[in-house]
Amino acid sequence: MKNLATGTSHAKIILIGEHGVVYGQPAIALPISTIQMQAVIHQQTTAQTVKSRYFNGDFNTMSANLGGIQALIKTLLARFNAPDQGFDIHITSDIPSERGMGSSAAAAVAVTRAFYDFFEQPLTHEVLLKTANIAESYTHGQPSGLDVATASAKAPVWFIKGRENYTIPVKSPGYLVIADTGIKSQTKVAVATVRNLLMVEGETIQTRIDDLGRLTRQTRSALANGDLTNLATALNHAQDDLRSLGVSHPALEQLLAVARQNGAIAAKLTGSGQGGCMIAVAPEESIANTLSQKLSAAGATATWVEPLLPTD
Repeated sequence: MKNLATGTSHAKIILIGEHGVVYGQPAIALPISTIQMQAVIHQQTTAQTVKSRYFNGDFNTMSANLGGIQALIKTLLARFNAPDQGFDIHITSDIPSERGMGSSAAAAVAVTRAFYDFFEQPLTHEVLLKTANIAESYTHGQPSGLDVATASAKAPVWFIKGRENYTIPVKSPGYLVIADTGIKSQTKVAVATVRNLLMVEGETIQTRIDDLGRLTRQTRSALANGDLTNLATALNHAQDDLRSLGVSHPALEQLLAVARQNGAIAAKLTGSGQGGCMIAVAPEESIANTLSQKLSAAGATATWVEPLLPTD
């Protein structure tokens, strides 16, 4: 057992396929390696303590919003036959919560990696995914697994719930700009909005969902071929579909308009919508940096610039 152990993870964004993925369509998610989560464990004799932006104190009295992490840690301690082992775990994060960037999944991945390091045990990718999803299941009920897969990946992830989950090649140049509206995304509300529309309008909404699947496949091809034109077309049309599904928001639409007026070749919401973040694609880094500044000036509470090509 180590005196000091660490585990890291990172943010993610859904490039395309949100909401369609609920109904069996594919989605593509991108790991955002520069926005980090870290868990550091110090060995203690008997005390079990946690430090994070949400809770500082005794592990056994953790607040409800960290119930998933508490359940995960209990599972890990039992797995290593050390339920009473003392530890102090400090979780630090640059990932904004409730913005569709996978904060809870990143925490689960970092904590899992940290405890495996703490107990000096090997950790396969398959075990990492299954273990981290213990926390996600507690937090979200029936998670798709996409967030955990992407929080631990080094390349874009192609995902069809219950069927396919693997990284895909990317040759596309260009840059991604992410902007936070500052409004919490409301996943349950957004998913219910789409479900209710599907019940009421039927075929019209199903057509939009099917179109999201078609556009996601177009995006996969565009990424593999380095085709920014077809990538931009697919992402822009996906935003039209998402708007029709009722999951956009005035704050998102304002930032999308600013992006398109300042050099973005594509702009759409990312994640569940009704708040959260938007993304824009710029053909050059200089345009992306300008976009970042313009979006901040227009009210974005935070922005990030990332290359579309994986950097590691």
